[in-house]
Amino acid sequence: MSPEEIARLRRRADEGEAEAMAFTAVLAGMGIGEPQSWSEAMARLRRAADLGSASAQGQLAAFLGIDDVAAWMAPQERERLLRDPRISAARGFLTPGLCDWLIGRARGRVTPALVYDPKSGGPRREDARSNSAFEFQFADVDLVVAAVRARIAELVGVPQGALEPIQVLHYAPGQTFERHHDFLDVTVPGYAAEVARSGQRIATFLTYLNDGYAGGETDFPLLGLSFKGAPGDALMFANVDLAGAPDSRTLHAGLPPASGEKWLLSQWIRNRARA
Repeated sequence: MSPEEIARLRRRADEGEAEAMAFTAVLAGMGIGEPQSWSEAMARLRRAADLGSASAQGQLAAFLGIDDVAAWMAPQERERLLRDPRISAARGFLTPGLCDWLIGRARGRVTPALVYDPKSGGPRREDARSNSAFEFQFADVDLVVAAVRARIAELVGVPQGALEPIQVLHYAPGQTFERHHDFLDVTVPGYAAEVARSGQRIATFLTYLNDGYAGGETDFPLLGLSFKGAPGDALMFANVDLAGAPDSRTLHAGLPPASGEKWLLSQWIRNRARA
C-alpha cells in the first residue's frame, strides 16, 4: 500500500467513514505506515464499530475473551508430537469466536484449491486435491486475520514477511488433499523458479476451525501419525530438516470427512521474507 493510498484512507477515516476506520485498525496492527500498536488497532476497531461498521462489530465479538491482544501474542506452550521430524501441536491456539469469524469470512468465497504446476511454477488444479480454499489477499485482511497471522509468526519464531497469504480451507464429504509434500522440490524446474523467487516452504501451520465432522484427519503415513484437532487447536510441522534440506518423511494427506464439513486455516511459511 503506497503512502498516497494510506493518506487517502486516513482522510476518509477522519471524515467518519466506518470501513476506512476499520482498515486503519489493520494498518496499526500490522505497523504499516506507522508504529505497530495492538492497543491503537483495537481502539480504532471500536471507533469503527461505533461509526456503524458491521465488520468491526463482528470482529470485536470475535475477540471476546481476549482482553489484551498484545499479551495474547506471547508464544504459548507447544505439545511435542514428534521430535524428528519436528511436529507439534498448540491446543486452543484460537478461541471459538475467532474460529467462527474466519469460517464466516470464507464461507461462500471458496474456490477449487490449487497446487503449483511443476513446469511453470504457476497455479493449477489437480485431481489429487479436491477441496476448496479462500486465500486472503491484502484487501481482504481485517484485524482478526492480521492478529492471527501475527500470533502464528510469534509462535513459530519467524518474521511476518515469511508468511504466505493465509488461507481457509473447506472439505465437503469425500473431498481430500491426497499424499503430498509441502516443500518445493528444487530438482523440478517450476518449483526451483518459485523457490528462487520466494524461498523454500520450510514449515506448515494448520488450525482446525470446527467440529461436527467424521474423519478428516491430517495423516502422516510414513510416520504412523494421524492428527485431528478440536476447534482452535493448531498443528505445526517442519517440511525441512535441521540443515534446511527437504524432508521426505513429512509426506502427508488431508483425509476426507466421511460426513459433515471440515474447515481449516492453513499457513505456509518460507525461509525468508517474500518480495
